[in-house]
Amino acid sequence: MTVPTNEITRSMLRNGLLLGLFAVVTVGLVAVVHQATAERIEQAGRDAQSRTLGEILPAGSYDNQLLDSTVQAFDPELLGKPTPQPAYLATLAGQPSAVILQASAPDGYSGAIHLLVAVQADGRLAGVRVVKHNETPGLGDKIELAKSDWIRTFEGRALGNPDDAGWTVRKDGGHFDQFAGATITPRAVTRAVHRALQYFDKHRDELLATRKDTNG
Repeated sequence: MTVPTNEITRSMLRNGLLLGLFAVVTVGLVAVVHQATAERIEQAGRDAQSRTLGEILPAGSYDNQLLDSTVQAFDPELLGKPTPQPAYLATLAGQPSAVILQASAPDGYSGAIHLLVAVQADGRLAGVRVVKHNETPGLGDKIELAKSDWIRTFEGRALGNPDDAGWTVRKDGGHFDQFAGATITPRAVTRAVHRALQYFDKHRDELLATRKDTNG
């Protein structure tokens, strides 16, 4: 029995419409899932970054959202970064209490060592954390807080405490300890922290100027 041509045509059109509708629904569902997932990933990233920043500052020393209060900091020589980077301003009751700078020690043993350097409004160091490095496990990685307390030796220090000559490791006549079998790494970090303090001292007023969210 021969099926009429018009019936075949209608069947093809019907199947085509069903396939098209299925494709539209599928694409729509994928887009919705992707959007929801992307938003969760972005929020998780912000939460992790916020925790990292907050851990450097003393408890109770700020009451604002650090990620929403930034100013661009740029000085390749003192901060070791080739492009402007956000510095995070901490405030307490509307008054600046500290700023967290992103700095880099380009002369690590295995490449650049990336740091967060928190400086209180009076110029004293609130804390320093290493956020990325490629130093040797078991030796240079002692710059990580999870591996040793060495990075805490900067807390409370400032320009003049110690003097300029003291801002290196003891092997070089400085104030800070080196690691057994690893001098290059702590030397690089110590000098980078010193340069970050010099940047803060040079740009104190603009860094501590209270500001609204830079995104609006």
